[in-house]
Amino acid sequence: MSVTERRNKEKLHCDHCQQEMEYSAAVTAVIDGQTRYFCCHGCLGVYELIHSESLDAFYQQRCDWQPGRPAFGKVDAREFEGNVRNDGSSSKIDLLLSGIRCASCVWLVEKALARLDGIVSARVNYATHRATIQWRTGEITLETILNTLAGLGYLPRPVRHGAQVEAFTEEKRDLLLRFGTAGFFSMQLMLIIAALYAGFFQGIETTYRLTFQIISWALATPVVFYSGWPFISNALRSLRNRSLNMDALVALGSLSAYFYSVAMIFTGGEVFFDTSAMIITFILLGRFLEAGSRLKAGSALAALADLQPSEALLVGEDGHAAPAPLEQINAGAVIEVLPGGRVPLDGTVTAGESDVDESMLTGESAPVAKAPGSTVYAGTLAITGRLLVSVTGNAHETLLSGIIRTVEEAQARKAPIQGVADRVAGWFVPAIILLAAGTFAWWRIDGAPTVTALMTAVSVLVIACPCALGLATPLAILVGTTAVSRKGILVKGGDIFETVSKTTTVVLDKTGTITRGKPSVTDTFDYGISNRFMQCCASLEAWSSHPAGQAITDAWLGERLPLDGLRVIPGMGVSGKIEGETWLAGSRVLLEKKGVTLDDKCLETTDRLEAEGKTTVLVACNGHVAGLFGLIDDLRDDAERMIEALRAQGLGLMILTGDNAGVARYIAEKCGITQVRSGLDPLGKAEAIRELKRSGETVLMAGDGINDAPALTEADTGVSFGTATAVAIDSAGVTIMNDDLTLLDTLVAHSRRCFAIIRQNLAWAFGYNLIALPLAVTGVLHPIVSALLMATSSLVVVSNSLRLRKL
Repeated sequence: MSVTERRNKEKLHCDHCQQEMEYSAAVTAVIDGQTRYFCCHGCLGVYELIHSESLDAFYQQRCDWQPGRPAFGKVDAREFEGNVRNDGSSSKIDLLLSGIRCASCVWLVEKALARLDGIVSARVNYATHRATIQWRTGEITLETILNTLAGLGYLPRPVRHGAQVEAFTEEKRDLLLRFGTAGFFSMQLMLIIAALYAGFFQGIETTYRLTFQIISWALATPVVFYSGWPFISNALRSLRNRSLNMDALVALGSLSAYFYSVAMIFTGGEVFFDTSAMIITFILLGRFLEAGSRLKAGSALAALADLQPSEALLVGEDGHAAPAPLEQINAGAVIEVLPGGRVPLDGTVTAGESDVDESMLTGESAPVAKAPGSTVYAGTLAITGRLLVSVTGNAHETLLSGIIRTVEEAQARKAPIQGVADRVAGWFVPAIILLAAGTFAWWRIDGAPTVTALMTAVSVLVIACPCALGLATPLAILVGTTAVSRKGILVKGGDIFETVSKTTTVVLDKTGTITRGKPSVTDTFDYGISNRFMQCCASLEAWSSHPAGQAITDAWLGERLPLDGLRVIPGMGVSGKIEGETWLAGSRVLLEKKGVTLDDKCLETTDRLEAEGKTTVLVACNGHVAGLFGLIDDLRDDAERMIEALRAQGLGLMILTGDNAGVARYIAEKCGITQVRSGLDPLGKAEAIRELKRSGETVLMAGDGINDAPALTEADTGVSFGTATAVAIDSAGVTIMNDDLTLLDTLVAHSRRCFAIIRQNLAWAFGYNLIALPLAVTGVLHPIVSALLMATSSLVVVSNSLRLRKL
């Protein structure tokens, strides 16, 4: 073979992806005076891009890099547009990246994106390969971002709901394969080991003994290095990161027994391959069962996502409907929903009538009648009739998508109590390794054989593996938040769920929360200043969103007058000009603030109505009292049950209202609440919450209106009631979709139960180690028994957490 032929067959590695190739097939390029070799022009392009951006440090710091050509391909930005969330000044998107192989890939992507003009933030989750990118709208396009990622060799893909379940399924499948392999070889291994044990006590020829030992070696090797590879690789990674994790204990325990046994084959001692293999097998069994439990908990969310159809009947200009993918349908389009079909997108009914089953959103089993003007939600079921729906948003802006996104984010957020486990695990693993080393030394100094000292040290490593500690909190949070979400209670995070469990006082808004929110006019007093008093009042209150204003508007069936200079004073009233006259309607406090003189007749009437438990709305025209209204808004049917249930939990109760003292007292006496603050504007409600917090109370505030927003924000936990909108979901800590007050009791009770179970889990995890570690140090426990106990400990935590599935 000539020199040229040998050169052409010489093996090289691609300077970017490390793929092996022959010299003759390499793409060469001279960069900064050095010849570089690449497996393809794609890798050359990526290398040049990284080099031009001065990100060459990527090549020096990458580790665990698996050689292989990146996934190159074209990216169509239109496939991602539906995933973009825009808040006006900035946009945000979640997407999946293919080709993430090690932590340096995360570094490269984040650095490269951060150098683009217009990027606000870029974060990549190494475990899930999920990237969250935020940019200033108008300064950079989504297409530029996607092309930059593809240019680096990380092909972006849209995020689909249920990806978490797919990850759990894949993890379970991998664990099953590894556990099946470990179980098969371990069973064969134990037969051989049984023969060696028999030979140890009854005698065995050296040739047979060596043969059995070599067979044991062969059987244990795939268990340790294939089935146990996840433990070994994680341990090596944690060692490089100088942050030892629980897998380090498993790997160290198994490898110690394995390599000691290998050494004994050559020196004539006893082997313990059964120990190294059974540690891996038992712990894999525990991990496999844990994965199944997480899959069950996550499947409920995936089932919710499956309710949204993948296509809709899009009505064309000719009036005919034809199937179309949801990605091609945007706001303003008209779709057809047939009887028995699910609504594919959120929208407003423009024609047709039907009963719609919304139980998947609200938990309420009774169908809701829908007619033109009604709002329908994606995933709900049209039961009796055909509907034409004007779409209000794309597939990623539906209420269903918002719920799924909220629950997924909630399950990813850590509760503060998780910090206890994280901090303990941080020093626990190094401490156990030191304890194992100390145990080995103590037994040897005490005169014990090396094998006895080593097996005792291995027992310490395995028995102390803090798997139960790591599972104690996140699994309970996952199961607990999923369970309440099935009832229509959306909790935005484990931290919020923990705060709810610590609640000592529940503050309730009155109007629309514990009352029906739909008062009716019972008394009208017209002082004769205007001959169109009722018409002017209705025209003014028509612009108010307050239930009292709506009731006055509904009381007038005639034509309304045009209004100029509208001004809504939140929680107080509304003012405006009608045909040149200034009208003002609202509370007594508002009129007094505006300098309107209330005569004795007006005050006497107001006092009498308020004493009867009625809300009063005073009306002024050009600075003079023109009349007043008396309205009644009674308690909701489920309010008393909710209040009794909260009181039974030992919670303090308070009512905050902008209404007058008489009405507040009437409602409070009716439902048995003694703490009442009345006549409060939105800021006054927030100040009342602050006073409670200063006195040491942990406050949960439940409200439903815009005027409750400051108080909801000020409270430790804000609960938005019966406002099933995407905005409400985004702004509230907890959103209760179902208009059922008793769910407030369910929320508090379940959060308390969840964190009681978490405390039980932590107590079990710490208690188990406190009892088991001394037994291991003193040599009472064999390593195999230690592995079995460790796996059992984790399963106890899993089983305890799964009790939260039942509300």
